[in-house]
Amino acid sequence: MAKLRLGLALTGSYCCFGKLAEVLPALCREFDVLPIFSENAQRDSRFGQAADWMALFAEASGREPVTTIAGAEPLGPKGLMDVLAIVPCTGNTLAKLSRGVTDTAVTMAAKGHLRNGKPVVIGVSTNDGLGASAENIGRLLVRKNIYFVPFGQDDPAAKPTSLACDYDRIIPAVAAAYEGRQLQPILV
Repeated sequence: MAKLRLGLALTGSYCCFGKLAEVLPALCREFDVLPIFSENAQRDSRFGQAADWMALFAEASGREPVTTIAGAEPLGPKGLMDVLAIVPCTGNTLAKLSRGVTDTAVTMAAKGHLRNGKPVVIGVSTNDGLGASAENIGRLLVRKNIYFVPFGQDDPAAKPTSLACDYDRIIPAVAAAYEGRQLQPILV
């Protein structure tokens, strides 16, 4: 049986790239992965050089990352993904998704994918998840074809409004979304 085609979209939560890289080999064994990098994810940070992250994801998946709106535009119309997972998904991207803003490679991939009635899985990573981003999470929780990797507070004492997804649950969350269901429990 052919592997599910997974668009794996990264946004600018740089501190989570290493966590995603740890599960990347398992993702690539389970799925045919197409990396997609938002424009912000293509910037160097204190967590590493963007070129190194992009090369790591290209080597693991065997595919060059999609890096532009123009590059992401045909993904939906051509039906090139079965599931799109946005991991990590920043508060900025959550806001854009909840309001229908399409101004990055990742939001364009999501727009085209949702247009075809296919599942988008969100792996939350935001310091204001229980603050300003809470409204956007709520708006997306009730939206058709939007699913979440189970998430919770990542450091309640030092960052009481911060939320992060459970990276070990990406694979089952994607599989559940492909079947049209939300992996439970959603809050961990």
